[in-house]
Amino acid sequence: MQTTILDPSLTQALAAAREPGLTLIIGNKNYSSWSMRPWVAMTAFGIPFQEVRVLLDQHDTVNKIAEYSACGRVPVLLAGEMTIWDSLAICEYLAEQFPDKHLWPQDVAARAMARSICAEMHAGFAGLRRDMSMHIKASLPGRGRTAAAQADIGRISEIWEECLSRFGHHQFLFGDFSIADAYFAPVVMRFRTYGVTLAPALNAYCERVQAHPAVARWIAEALAETETAPKHDAALPD
Repeated sequence: MQTTILDPSLTQALAAAREPGLTLIIGNKNYSSWSMRPWVAMTAFGIPFQEVRVLLDQHDTVNKIAEYSACGRVPVLLAGEMTIWDSLAICEYLAEQFPDKHLWPQDVAARAMARSICAEMHAGFAGLRRDMSMHIKASLPGRGRTAAAQADIGRISEIWEECLSRFGHHQFLFGDFSIADAYFAPVVMRFRTYGVTLAPALNAYCERVQAHPAVARWIAEALAETETAPKHDAALPD
């Protein structure tokens, strides 16, 4: 079961968040690529959690996030008295707490590869992040194609091709849906928004990711949002 709370009062939010179970603090679904990753993973694997959505680019956004975590960014996972920030740390925690759900691939080589590409996604691709920011509602074909973004698209294509051919059996990156697919789901959203042309096998992979129930639900809820984030909109490429 999942309950969504939008911008709750501090008292209500903290009381709800510290109840037994998991609470995930996220930003707007239209923009927040980092929030999307653990949300999709938890939803895909049927891990119950309560969702608290803090709107981005508002006058009180920083203060609201700071009530949950000193890092000042989303996502944040509250697990009882523990606070876990950073999307990759959250995913690793979930994999440890729910080993029977196999959030990472079970094969040793596949699991090592999955962790490696998630770490690369986590730390790299600055050009893609800067020049092709996630905006699920937008349609901006051809925009943001700086040299840095184009190089990132090429590298991501290489990663996907290798994973799909070695481990994926042309389904998801490692066969079954995993943290790795959740981690690259925001990239799939960017490629859709900016009309990136890929090889047929990679286009088919993007279609499978978008059709996955957890990703499809995030997309639907992003499209239904009425709130905007002015700074995020202003950063879109001309």
